[in-house]
Amino acid sequence: MNLLIKGIYTLIIAFVLGVLICPVLIPFLHKLKFGQTVRDDGPQTHLQKSGTPTMGGLSFLIAFAAAALIMSPTHETVAVILVTLGFGLIGFIDDYIKVVKKRSLGLRPMQKIIGQLIICALFMAYLYRSGVGTAIYIPFGGGKTWDMGILFIPFCIIAVLATVNGVNLTDGLDGLADGVTLIVTVFFTMCAYAAGNGLVTAGGAMAGGLLAFLIFNSYPAKVFMGDTGSLALGGFVVACAFILKMPLFILIAGIIYVVETLSVAIQVTVYKKTKKRVFKMAPLHHHFELCGWKETKVVTVFYIVTAIACLIAFLGAQGMF
Repeated sequence: MNLLIKGIYTLIIAFVLGVLICPVLIPFLHKLKFGQTVRDDGPQTHLQKSGTPTMGGLSFLIAFAAAALIMSPTHETVAVILVTLGFGLIGFIDDYIKVVKKRSLGLRPMQKIIGQLIICALFMAYLYRSGVGTAIYIPFGGGKTWDMGILFIPFCIIAVLATVNGVNLTDGLDGLADGVTLIVTVFFTMCAYAAGNGLVTAGGAMAGGLLAFLIFNSYPAKVFMGDTGSLALGGFVVACAFILKMPLFILIAGIIYVVETLSVAIQVTVYKKTKKRVFKMAPLHHHFELCGWKETKVVTVFYIVTAIACLIAFLGAQGMF
């Protein structure tokens, strides 16, 4: 079967599964009282979101994994599924502790990092054993690669942790992390298709799951993805990027993840030294809200920025495939 057709079939299957799962999952989460706790120092408009069911990421993860497995996945797709679900499991445990155990911080930072490092180490082992290797494409390099050698290990660790937690920080407005990652997913799926890589199936499955979830997660959200979903999405994006030898392209296509992370880092660093804030609130999407932007406007602008960034990234991939 043609790769593109296979990807489209997978997308449709995942979308249908997602649309069927959400109406069942949302009342179930309501019944279990798995509601989101909203920070008091955030935008006042967010207080009404308190109690909205979280952990909804389970819906698109189930749809994603099921659809991808139905379509006779390649070893690349299986690897992406495992990495995605691995990070999703860390997020699920974190959400469970927050919601069920009523511990606001969930997993301790060190526990999260250790879990993420374990998955990262297993993924690096796969990259070596599968033949993907340590070479990565250079954006706008006309297909040139850089073999990082031993530097690949620290680079991979930093890239994985930064991407996973960058997506997690982006998940702060209705439909924001979902829509941004959907666009990034389409970018990497098209690159996989151009390269003749089996990741087209994984991309189609995730795109279908995210489209279905967006119906329920867009403003006003009936359900949030929680860390279960956001950490999994970060794992998905970074796994696809490394298998395609395109981790540097996350800096372009995933520009929203980058600026959200930088806004938090800058805010914390400057405040510790000067007791002054650079932004009205971090991550960056909250800054724009406090500047008077409506939540829907912030989300729409971030979608547009991501779409343009992905087009630029695609231009930077010319000559690679």
